[in-house]
Amino acid sequence: MSNRYLSLDWTALFAAAVLAGTALNLWLAARQIRHVRAHRAEVPAPFATVIDLPAHQKAADYTVERARFAMWHTSYSAAVLLGWTLFGALQWLGSANAARLGDGLGAQLALLAEFTLIGTILDLPWDLWRTFRLESRFGFNRTTPGVFAVDLLKNLVVTAVLLLPLAALVLWLMHASPRWWLWSWIAFAAFSLGMMVLVPMFIAPLFNRFEPLADGEVKSRAQALMQRCDFALSGLFVMDGSRRSAHANAYFTGLGAARRVVLFDTLLRQLEPAQIEAVLAHEVGHYKRHHIQQRLVITLALSLAAFALLGWLAGQAWFYTGLGFIPHLPGHQDAAALILFMLVLPVFGVFITPVAAAWSRRHEFQADAYAAEHADARELGAGLVRMYHDNASTLTPDPLYARFHYSHPPALERLARMGALP
Repeated sequence: MSNRYLSLDWTALFAAAVLAGTALNLWLAARQIRHVRAHRAEVPAPFATVIDLPAHQKAADYTVERARFAMWHTSYSAAVLLGWTLFGALQWLGSANAARLGDGLGAQLALLAEFTLIGTILDLPWDLWRTFRLESRFGFNRTTPGVFAVDLLKNLVVTAVLLLPLAALVLWLMHASPRWWLWSWIAFAAFSLGMMVLVPMFIAPLFNRFEPLADGEVKSRAQALMQRCDFALSGLFVMDGSRRSAHANAYFTGLGAARRVVLFDTLLRQLEPAQIEAVLAHEVGHYKRHHIQQRLVITLALSLAAFALLGWLAGQAWFYTGLGFIPHLPGHQDAAALILFMLVLPVFGVFITPVAAAWSRRHEFQADAYAAEHADARELGAGLVRMYHDNASTLTPDPLYARFHYSHPPALERLARMGALP
């Protein structure tokens, strides 16, 4: 089959996948809105004694508004994607870049940087609306315009400092070796492992303040828990999450000497010490049940497959022309291959979302079970209910929507599994 027909077939397949994925997400969001609205008037019976009707209705309204926002953003993102590809925006940017800078490594990096910067600008109005309208309307936003602007600038600088050298190495390897994709994957794997150390120790502190957990009952319970679990940490830290949001959370991060548990300061204010201990036990459970290692192995395996696929696609003329890009200079084909692959991969990845979500929910169940063994399941349940209340998390999501998009089990299912319903 000629490249012309392959190109047309690829164009049709890509366009169909974009439209199908967009339609699927819009349909799921519409289901979520209908389902949450239908259950807005009454608190689910198991929670009736611990969550009042106004809080339940606030969670319903917040969920509906977020789903509406997602529908508009999904449609916009699909239009931008088609604009970059089939409607020629990347072709135009590549041509303008080639005319100014040629096809050297610097020009290729410039194309990647310009694409990233334009993408950030195109998405900026949505970030502003989400932060200063949606989150503010429901009382969660605490970010000031100044903090938002500084965060945006820091993100751009950190992204440039970290990713441009990696991109330069990949672009150089594309010319230096026929197996450039394998060497690039090795570089990516080393980079990913390094980031698991660098992020908690050096990068995250650029955005938030992290302080060791102060002496008191919470720290005493946490230390006793770590001893029971035979779990060594480089530290327990409290993050000033309240500087940007009223949402509460906790997470496990890092690798080796950088391994740590981080608690939002909002979490410490909302939960009782026994509940925080149970939440910590859940986080430790992710490590003890080897979830961190499993996710790392799967990520590296999938990235190897992705680099191998990119290595093949980068040599196929139809891959470029079918997405509306005809390189004027050889170097820009390499940079365009990276950009187009980053644009295409999520289009087809949306159809395996339920598998990834189900795997994540399975890990959450296992971490809950571990927490129930090493702390009080009732305290974990009470702490989760308080977090659902304070974070305005709906107790009545659409089941199918949850299967596609929820990385954590819905409240009723989760608490019933651990035997901790109110």
